[in-house]
Amino acid sequence: MDQSAPSAAAAPVAPAATHTRIDPGLTNPKAVAAATVSVLLWASAFVAIRSAAPHYGPGALALGRLAVGSVALLTSWALRREGLPPRAAWPGIALSGVLWFGLYMITINWGEQKVDAGTAAMVVNVGPMLVALFGGWLLREGFPRRLMAGMAVSFAGAVVVGLAQSGGKGSPLLGVLLCLGAALLYAAGVVTQKPALRHATPLQATAFGCLIGMVLCLPFSGQLATQLGHAPLSATLDLVYLGLFPTALAFSTWAYALARTTAGRMGATTYAVPALVVLMSWAILGEVPAVLSLLGGCLCLGGVALSRRR
Repeated sequence: MDQSAPSAAAAPVAPAATHTRIDPGLTNPKAVAAATVSVLLWASAFVAIRSAAPHYGPGALALGRLAVGSVALLTSWALRREGLPPRAAWPGIALSGVLWFGLYMITINWGEQKVDAGTAAMVVNVGPMLVALFGGWLLREGFPRRLMAGMAVSFAGAVVVGLAQSGGKGSPLLGVLLCLGAALLYAAGVVTQKPALRHATPLQATAFGCLIGMVLCLPFSGQLATQLGHAPLSATLDLVYLGLFPTALAFSTWAYALARTTAGRMGATTYAVPALVVLMSWAILGEVPAVLSLLGGCLCLGGVALSRRR
């Protein structure tokens, strides 16, 4: 997808907007592969956030993650010489940058200080239902029956995972409310980014959205500087990992796939995240999943499969 180098006298210009064919069924192999990468990396983000949370505040962790992601994304953007996004793309880029890259990341970091990674993943995954509802309403994508049925099955699975992870005890109310707020911000970010992708490339939308989110988090720069000096190396490596992979790479592959299907269909694919978080937190954080967690994970994956059928 690299752009050919312009002549010495020509300045880089934004690529012309492409009329990407929308695939409501998400059957394009490249789009499926891109969505899969995003889901896997975002699942790992819940574990990395949980690991870094004792050493970095919510805002400081968000700023560090976004700073690393911005450097990686803007370096790629400069090397590809894609130019600035068209004017028509900026409202969606700005809104998704504030809501999804900025506020969502602060909120989910805060939420994971109160609840475990599996419970956070379950609660945040009401977001895809909100994406489908917002997309059907605001973007006029409609409400396909299989999508709604798959979402219902996957949501039931996510609830089972969350109940198993909480051990039958109520999660702290503030943590649950923060994760619900993160779900709302995630859904709003997806729906506002979708129109921008009609005019901007996935890299443009992701790079400048990430940069806007970073600017929003700059008030936490003093806290980040202090905590960088005291945090163990493992926590700082978690921060760098979050910036390079769940942010720079995963948001780029997500934008690529989102440009090629509907917001509702893409949102439904993330219902696989809670099951993956359970397995990852088991392996990395030593949280042993219960039988109910495995059952809920199977329901999550089954709902994703159902939602993708024509």
